[in-house]
Amino acid sequence: MYKLVKPIFFSMDPESAHHTVTGGLKMFSKIWGAKKLLSNLYTYENPNLAREVFGLKFKNPVGLAAGFDKNAEYITDMANFGFGFIEIGTVTPRPQPGNDQPRMFRLIPDKALINRMGFNNQGADVAANRLKHLSVEDRKGLLIGGNIGKNKLTPNEQAVDDYIYCFNALFDYVDYFVVNVSSPNTPGLRDLQEKEPLKHILNKLQNLNEKRENKKPILLKIAPDLTDSQLDDIVEIVQETGIAGVIATNTTISRAGLRSDENLVKEMGGVSGAPLTKRSTEVIRYLSNKSNRSFPIIGVGGIHSAADAIEKMDAGASLVQIYTGFIYEGPSLISNICKGIAQAGK
Repeated sequence: MYKLVKPIFFSMDPESAHHTVTGGLKMFSKIWGAKKLLSNLYTYENPNLAREVFGLKFKNPVGLAAGFDKNAEYITDMANFGFGFIEIGTVTPRPQPGNDQPRMFRLIPDKALINRMGFNNQGADVAANRLKHLSVEDRKGLLIGGNIGKNKLTPNEQAVDDYIYCFNALFDYVDYFVVNVSSPNTPGLRDLQEKEPLKHILNKLQNLNEKRENKKPILLKIAPDLTDSQLDDIVEIVQETGIAGVIATNTTISRAGLRSDENLVKEMGGVSGAPLTKRSTEVIRYLSNKSNRSFPIIGVGGIHSAADAIEKMDAGASLVQIYTGFIYEGPSLISNICKGIAQAGK
């Protein structure tokens, strides 16, 4: 089915296509029997897919990465495709429009995207209110992650306050948190990956977490462009702060090996999709080996097939997430990955 409609979506600019698809999906889901139809078409269930990672029970290890559902608008609709978990965001304390359009570009020969969205979102309070009104039935056994960031105009010296605000706003409504300091599309954000500012943010959040009765796992999302020395620092920081794990990786600023039109390749922003497959797996393997598998890793970046997902698990990932692969391969990618994992006994 997706092969028939994909050319229509790919004839639109990527951001318009996203809104058309998500809006259409929401309308379709309101039709009697539509949710069951989608679930029957795309969901693959197998008890062997269940995972317990950082204290949470996932019905399967395939998640939707942050960026697709920034404002927690489509959780009920996306649940019908068989995801084991969905990560909303990145959310910031105050609403912000993000960067000027156009800000997303397809690199079709590379099966990739360039985006410079800039944390466009409606704010943490809006997302929290939507999540508050989700019923158990709406969630369909899904776990929900909250990916949190800072507003563009917040100085880095005050960034910790933005992360604290989002943490408090979402705490009662998400199952885990992701601290995003690795997007290349907010000026100066990646500077927060340096050892001292990062430890400061994570320690503050962990201190708040410890005061709660039902502590939530806190993860760190890192860039694929870090050096081995910086990755060594990440391992040390995770172990020192006691956070639950790492998501590897965000988009890359590298343009190495891209075959698409030169003018498109020159667009500012982070690259996601197939060009990231190898590097994200390298980062996963490095972190896993360096830490002696002392913390869980969620693998994301260039997963377009079950083989890609299994490769990341073999490298040390406990769970995987998709986004760009979902756009290029369609919703059957989730069930294909789940089947592949089950058959491989992973």
